[in-house]
Amino acid sequence: MKTIYTTVAAAALIAGLSNPASAMSEDGKVRIGLIYTLSGSAAILGEHSRDGFMLAAEKLGNKFGGLDAEIIIIDDEQKPDLAVSRARELVESNKVDFVVGPVFSNVLYAILPTVTEADTFLISTNAGTSLLAGTECNENLFVTSYQNDQIHQVSGEFAQEQGYQNVFLLAPNYQAGKNSMAGFKRSYTNTVAGELLVPLGQLDYSGELAQIAAMQPDAVYAFMPGGMGVNFVRQFKQAGMDYIPFLSAFTVDESTLPAQKEAALGMMSGSNWAPDLDTPQNAEFTKEFTAKYDRVPATYAFQAYDAAMLIDSAIKAVGGDLSDRGAVRDALKQADFTSLRGDFKFSDNHFPVQDFYLTQVVQREDGRFATSLVKKIFDDYADPYVGDCKM
Repeated sequence: MKTIYTTVAAAALIAGLSNPASAMSEDGKVRIGLIYTLSGSAAILGEHSRDGFMLAAEKLGNKFGGLDAEIIIIDDEQKPDLAVSRARELVESNKVDFVVGPVFSNVLYAILPTVTEADTFLISTNAGTSLLAGTECNENLFVTSYQNDQIHQVSGEFAQEQGYQNVFLLAPNYQAGKNSMAGFKRSYTNTVAGELLVPLGQLDYSGELAQIAAMQPDAVYAFMPGGMGVNFVRQFKQAGMDYIPFLSAFTVDESTLPAQKEAALGMMSGSNWAPDLDTPQNAEFTKEFTAKYDRVPATYAFQAYDAAMLIDSAIKAVGGDLSDRGAVRDALKQADFTSLRGDFKFSDNHFPVQDFYLTQVVQREDGRFATSLVKKIFDDYADPYVGDCKM
């Protein structure tokens, strides 16, 4: 799947595809490739991401730093091998200056060499694995989300504060799932009742729920994004297990809540943002996104919106000259824009320093379900791997 949004004539687009990347500023254009999961059970995550970026582009009049933008949207289908070939098309055929995305960490790992070795900037708006924050950091990779462990550490900190003595952990069996458990246990030092890594995309949890019921933990912590989270929460409720405190990340959020509804009410989650976060521009963003797309924005959407504003700020800083990659890189590192989350700057590994919050699922006055801030857990928190980055 490929969609091209452009402000230039089709003939100019066809002629421009053979131009070198350094010519982008000369013809007054910047090319940006979005690569997200836009099909399958996790499509909603990519849709929020795409829509958040496109809302920012609309806000900017489809001009980034004064340059007309061609935005090419690619579906990675949650398949790392396919993502690599489509990322290669973006950098070699479409000559993009920036690749934005993806959702999943295994896809990020797959496309990273293809994008960054072509001296193209990769702006990850969701995936942020520990190795890429540490020993495998990359000068052409910038992350507008978080390092994976951090979101999960919020719930670990809260579980520790609550005095839970045995917590059951579940996550998908891929890098982000492993990071989630490591993050939770970075703050939670009491007993882990059990740990299960389930296949990515699993939708039936009867066996796992039976294990949890038998162990009777003080709380459950689950990282189950997209359709996995929808099914797990519904089955958790149907099994009558909602008397057990439920902590999570990405299991109950604005991407899953339209399907989970009342089953998720009161469930807690860790986040770097919420729709009701009181920062400059966030209320306007939430209102505009909800009106345009008929759904409350999820974290995926705001992080992609911020990526667009980051790119805009960098192009402005270099006066539209994209030929000097070092200058563009330095401008990206400065992050001279107002993030919807408030406090934001990059560490030396190009991962954010930001605040983190505990949120809870509520029903809004308009009847929609959303996450709402409970309290701040970490203030100006840099990820724990930055010291391993030798960039």
